[in-house]
Amino acid sequence: MSQIITRAVRGNFFDIREPVLRPEDFEAQVRYIEDGLMLLSGGHIVWLGSWQEGEGRLALAQKTAGLEIDDFRDKLIVPGFVDTHIHYPQTEMIGAYGEQLLEWLTRYTFPTEQQYHCADYSKRMSKFFLDQLLLNGTTTALVFGTVHPESVDALFKEAADINMRLVAGKVMMDKNAPDALLETPDESERDTRALIARWHNRQRLSYALTPRFAPTSSPELLQKVRLLKQEFPDVYMHTHLSENVAELSWVKEMHPEHQHYLDVYHQYGLTGERCVFAHCLHLDDSEWDCLHDTDSTIAFCPTSNLFLGSGLFNLQKSWHKQVRVGMGTDVGAGTTFNMLETLSEAYKVGQLQRYRLSAFEAFYHATLGGARALHLDDKIGNFNTGKEADFVVLEPGVSALQKLRATNSKTLAEKLFVLMTLGDDRNVYSTYVDGEQVYARDALQGERPA
Repeated sequence: MSQIITRAVRGNFFDIREPVLRPEDFEAQVRYIEDGLMLLSGGHIVWLGSWQEGEGRLALAQKTAGLEIDDFRDKLIVPGFVDTHIHYPQTEMIGAYGEQLLEWLTRYTFPTEQQYHCADYSKRMSKFFLDQLLLNGTTTALVFGTVHPESVDALFKEAADINMRLVAGKVMMDKNAPDALLETPDESERDTRALIARWHNRQRLSYALTPRFAPTSSPELLQKVRLLKQEFPDVYMHTHLSENVAELSWVKEMHPEHQHYLDVYHQYGLTGERCVFAHCLHLDDSEWDCLHDTDSTIAFCPTSNLFLGSGLFNLQKSWHKQVRVGMGTDVGAGTTFNMLETLSEAYKVGQLQRYRLSAFEAFYHATLGGARALHLDDKIGNFNTGKEADFVVLEPGVSALQKLRATNSKTLAEKLFVLMTLGDDRNVYSTYVDGEQVYARDALQGERPA
């Protein structure tokens, strides 16, 4: 064996082998290995198979390196969850009562975000935020900061310390917000350019240009975003689109010359690969076609959409139009960091539209599908050889009710469906990032192993 094996993991493995273009194709791509073995070299997967097939490989590795096994024989191991839309500064205002989007921003969000000019405050909240991701099994996320560069510096520093794959950016915003959160287009370009130079493509970090949404972006600011996207073509662009009916009316009033909401971004060159639009609840067919034609991505955020009364995302249409989709928790309008709970709400959103979201499809959107949505499926999302070793160890039965329900769950699909409909953070037993354990449930809650 040419590579030095640095870790061996034993357990029951589930993933989706390859990207899927039709819902009916999932079963053909499911990989489930009962009592399997995964071998890692540094932060990468070098082999996955059954325990019986791998014993000889393991024996050789143990002989040369004194290797020990992380033994999770009674657990389920899945690829790390991918969250394609979340706001880390809104962690502390999760569950804010009584408003829809625009009022909610004014009453709760903007006052909260004003605190992040302080580097120490940003550092403290960044660590808390990342710990929440890890104890919920999320190993990759696309994250909003605030308008302050300090907010993004702190977040990237914390993620770099554990070599986490993270995409983030500072908010770009020059109108229709409190003065303390506004910047000029020139200031926005200057600060964003400096952050790209410091963090983009450093370790496993990537930068996202982050105009909050069209109502807080002047034409001058959007032109700055366009120029930065042209200069740095491999950075992401991350914003909101068509979340709320009142928002749509506001955008139409502000931009009567544009065909539709998406056209405001499209005319500035802000569609295409690595352009991620959160929500997309009220699109017309021409917007769907534009998203498909430009290979743009949608972040589906069910708990947020329900909590703010914004609407129901049409997942079935995303398949019909062949638009990339990933799951987003959208904390703090979203009500949980937990991807299992998020998938449960996604299923209910589908039910209200007579679309049955299968467990295989749901886990795909949270793993390989999310990676594909971020154009990272060559690096993460499943257990193929050469992929980065981000994974989650799940304990399927942690409550009396879950254990009772597990006794009459027969098929893998049924077991996964029960896990996603009854599961929560208690089911996350351990989380690994870059081949190293960064969370263990048996340690102090929310703390990374020393």
